[in-house]
Amino acid sequence: MASKVARVLSVLSATSVVTATLTWPPSLPSVPETYPNLTACVNEPLTYSCENTTAIANTCCSPTPGGLVLQTQFWSTYTGLEAQGQLLPKNSWTIHGLWPDNCDGSYEQYCDLSRQYDPDPSPKVLPNGTPVPAYTGPSVVTFIEAFHRYDLLDYMNKYWVNQGASNPTFWAHEFSKHATCTSTFDVACYGPDYIEHEDVINFYDAVVRAFKMYPTYDMLAAVGIRPSNKTTYSLAQLQTALRSQTGATPYLGCGYNGTVLQEVWYFHHVLGSEQYGHYKTLDSTTNSTCSTTKGIWYYEPTPSSVREVR
Repeated sequence: MASKVARVLSVLSATSVVTATLTWPPSLPSVPETYPNLTACVNEPLTYSCENTTAIANTCCSPTPGGLVLQTQFWSTYTGLEAQGQLLPKNSWTIHGLWPDNCDGSYEQYCDLSRQYDPDPSPKVLPNGTPVPAYTGPSVVTFIEAFHRYDLLDYMNKYWVNQGASNPTFWAHEFSKHATCTSTFDVACYGPDYIEHEDVINFYDAVVRAFKMYPTYDMLAAVGIRPSNKTTYSLAQLQTALRSQTGATPYLGCGYNGTVLQEVWYFHHVLGSEQYGHYKTLDSTTNSTCSTTKGIWYYEPTPSSVREVR
């Protein structure tokens, strides 16, 4: 009996030591903020990008000159990297990017080569003859992890999915080619306390925010337009369904002579910064590449290429 009592006392003593050293809730790493400094913007005139009658005085306050902002999405049926676990989200389109077209429909690309993180730039040479060097440094994933934004990284891996190459290379491409040409993500907008790569995190947050405004799969499914390997749809059906929920006709992109649905682009002018401002949806300024006379296939994804993410 004495030995049993001794063992019980020993266990209780050890438990009390462990209990004394535990804290709840457990301490979590500090997550740095990634806000630009938009203090001066509260005194700027209220106007949508591309609709201003005078030059924007503070380009951190409105995307300039790339004020025609496109939220772009892909419809894919496979990734090509299924063996590595890179799968498509079930019942959802995927993110392509957030593009700053100029107000006349033209666009710039790779505007700040000091923030070039694309390992395979496209194009490799800009129209003015400037080469775009391939990036060989750490992955943009390390940038996200350094800010402890595992929530953002998880969402991007679910919905910002590449085809034929890894997801992080796609993310790096979109930031380097497009965000560096969006004035509201300029390093100068983050002020003297700028932390390296906070503009990258801020851009990725803005991309996710814009993507969530347009649940393309749900908008189409709500009117009976679902992926099918047996039924085709007309361009008018697709456009009408999306216009009924957004108030504007987006660009629809099709391959295979305009018969296979692959892309959608939603066009906007923005009141305020691209990060936080109000997006006014506009009709596409680019003609659809989908056939107006033939049926359009909205193919089902390969079953082994999708996963449930909701």
